[in-house]
Amino acid sequence: MYDVTTIFDMTLSSKEKAVILVANAIAVYSISTENGSLPKNQSLFDFILKAIPKEIKPEISPELIDEVFVYVSNAHLELS
Repeated sequence: MYDVTTIFDMTLSSKEKAVILVANAIAVYSISTENGSLPKNQSLFDFILKAIPKEIKPEISPELIDEVFVYVSNAHLELS
């Protein structure tokens, strides 16, 4: 039997994993900012880079973060 981590590793490319992790980090950053639980000088980019596992970091770029941020923001606005 496979555990969730094994299935995650088997079925997704590293780029797909990066997109998922960036989207999740954006959501956590947003919630943490609303709750006031982040330092005032904590940027979204720094937060994401700290949250991403080192084996996925080569897939992360400012362009990818921007793309995912725009997509997540637009999807949130459509749900409102």
